[in-house]
Amino acid sequence: MTRYLVVPQWQGSPSSRAMQLIDGAEAIAGDLPRTATTILEVPTEAGESLGTGVHRLSSLRRIAEQITAALGDHPEPTLTVGGDCGVALATVAHAASRTPNLAVVWLDAHPDLNTPDSTPSGAFAGMVLRAILGEGAPGLSLDVGTVPAQHVVLAGARSFDDAELDAVSALGIRSLSVDDLRQPDALADAVRAIGADGLYVHVDVDVLDPAELAGNSHPAPFGISVTELTRAIGALRDVAPLVGASLTGYSPASKESATDDLGALLRVIGALA
Repeated sequence: MTRYLVVPQWQGSPSSRAMQLIDGAEAIAGDLPRTATTILEVPTEAGESLGTGVHRLSSLRRIAEQITAALGDHPEPTLTVGGDCGVALATVAHAASRTPNLAVVWLDAHPDLNTPDSTPSGAFAGMVLRAILGEGAPGLSLDVGTVPAQHVVLAGARSFDDAELDAVSALGIRSLSVDDLRQPDALADAVRAIGADGLYVHVDVDVLDPAELAGNSHPAPFGISVTELTRAIGALRDVAPLVGASLTGYSPASKESATDDLGALLRVIGALA
């Protein structure tokens, strides 16, 4: 049985629509099974950078601690619904603690591989995968080696900063393009080559083509379809057990329109759960 953890975190986002991530998370929560769903009350304040290159660091640390506490020692796979991509840091850490030989699939239009020194925005959402690999701000980064770069598959990314392009090459991260993802077994084959004992799948909704989802504050053209995404996730689940997942980035234009994309989102959630 899958557990659901809803974390309406907005502090990691660089978007002018960051606060709408709260509306998006709450709309999704309304269609999740109540008895299996926990909704966190995140801090309302923005937080301070504390002398680092990460905006709102103090609040982000507090929320990461809340996520860790909510996950506890439950053995069931958990699907965490954001909020921004930063919610994945603590959830990947939890999955890695249960499955040391873990593969991480990062489905996102942006690779999220900046560091506090290279970030052009200061937004943690653009640094979270690098922090998962052990390069991040104190208190908001996993230990080096918890998830080796060779166990990460970046898929669907098409909007890179220069420092992120350098990181993909220097770290040896497997990267699949949108065209690659359209091949039914490409993602599954990339994960199979890792030989992992378990799998964590992160989906930022901006991996989808903008025509597929209106509630996308960082649309990047030429993405994949919902059908292509769910098919790729389905093939992954034949490779290794899914021990954790996250779905982030749903930012409707208004609270009133927050339910407009639920059909597409629930298809993705169904594939992950």
